[in-house]
Amino acid sequence: MTDDAGAGTGSGADGSGGAAASGGGRVRQLRLVVEAEDFEAALAFFRDVLGMPEQEAYSGEGGAEVRILDAGRATLELSNPAQVRFIDRVETDGGRSDRIRVALEVDDAAAVTDDLVAAGAELEASARETPWRSVNGRVRAPAGLQLTIFQELD
Repeated sequence: MTDDAGAGTGSGADGSGGAAASGGGRVRQLRLVVEAEDFEAALAFFRDVLGMPEQEAYSGEGGAEVRILDAGRATLELSNPAQVRFIDRVETDGGRSDRIRVALEVDDAAAVTDDLVAAGAELEASARETPWRSVNGRVRAPAGLQLTIFQELD
């Protein structure tokens, strides 16, 4: 069963029964863990180029390294295959989404997309306006991560 907005089940506007809005949901944080073969390059890209501040850093035996970067607010966007195909038609020139794609909201999607390409990301789709009133660009970042860079217009 979905609410009138089609967002999900529950009585809250976000489909959570109101728990998420008050911070009372069961999940406290979404953390995306990415294995990066070229750790230093990936760290420089996400921390220095994208501007994600370093929150924590840990080193372990055998050269083990991890950095936890602040990426702002996290959400989980679940899409069925038809929606993914629609997104791909709108956001790209025929490119296909990876099964997991990371979307990052920024203030200026076109400028950030250009900056990421200048820093070594592979351009998959230039920034363009979508029917849902956002500007979206897509790049392939270090560690092979597919990124959608988006800017909300409303």
